[in-house]
Amino acid sequence: MTDAHSPQFASDNNAGICPEALAALVEANRGHAPGYGADDWTRRAHDAIRAAFDTDCDVYLVFNGTAANSLALASICRSTDAVVCSENAHVNVDECGAPEFFSGGAKLVTAKTPHAKLMPDQVAALGTPAHDEHGSRPRALALTQATEFGTVYTPAELRTLCEIAHARGMKVQLDGARFANAVASLDCTPADISWRAGVDVLCLGGTKKGLPFGDAIVFVDRALAEEFLRRRKQGGQLASKMRYLAAPWSALMANGAWLKHASHANAMARRLAAAIEKLPGVRLIAPVEANGVFVELPAAAIDAVRAKGWRFYNFVGATGVRFMCAWDTPAELVDRFAADITQAIASRA
Repeated sequence: MTDAHSPQFASDNNAGICPEALAALVEANRGHAPGYGADDWTRRAHDAIRAAFDTDCDVYLVFNGTAANSLALASICRSTDAVVCSENAHVNVDECGAPEFFSGGAKLVTAKTPHAKLMPDQVAALGTPAHDEHGSRPRALALTQATEFGTVYTPAELRTLCEIAHARGMKVQLDGARFANAVASLDCTPADISWRAGVDVLCLGGTKKGLPFGDAIVFVDRALAEEFLRRRKQGGQLASKMRYLAAPWSALMANGAWLKHASHANAMARRLAAAIEKLPGVRLIAPVEANGVFVELPAAAIDAVRAKGWRFYNFVGATGVRFMCAWDTPAELVDRFAADITQAIASRA
């Protein structure tokens, strides 16, 4: 049986705060500081993010990814507009209508995609403007990097999608909840799969990198950030004690810890996949390119592994499961988990 507090494979959200972020929080908790972002920690966090992306951009911190994605899309879209996205996109299936709510009713237009990656022909077709007032106008292309199935867009793939979107008058929003994992997987610079590829606004996730809370909205197209200060306030996302959101960001971004932790999580996912992918009755649902393993397992094996205390989610139907690795996933735990999966399958052969 697994220990109640040991790392698990249900979600990288379940991991604790990484040491760098925790130390930064403790350091920030000294005396008084100006509120609402007028503090040194927020300034340093914004500067660290700009430096990591090698561009001058507008940066805003919010409490979570739902707010980041929804407020970013609302900065692009009016109520009469449409957002093109994958049917698997988090903004479509896991935000409880928040993008529509914050935009005042913008419509989500979805496509069935291989491994949750939008294809150029899909963007071209769905991004064609409505012929008259009876249809919503495509205004935003929402992409996810890494995707909901743990796959990644290459810089070239992103450039192609962004060019198609821009040619149709659309702006590109990137859900980067696991953006660090994509950077580490591709061994590229953050700029290569963001603004250099044509992304207009990036929602940079923090919790899956080891932060306690907080996402950063990075406006490359600074015109989209007009009135965002008020939009953030209206959305209940302006932190009065902003230094506690900001300090962990500065600590992780300034010294590259965010990519170090992402690289480790990716490596653990590859280690797990290599140990189980050739077992009888096992089939990878998607390539392992970030920190998740999406795999079909026999139903009896799923039950047997859960009976030993392992926690993970069913993701596709009854037998498609998701194993997520985090910044703190130990290699020995991966090996023990893989051994239990192997034993469960062998005992039911």
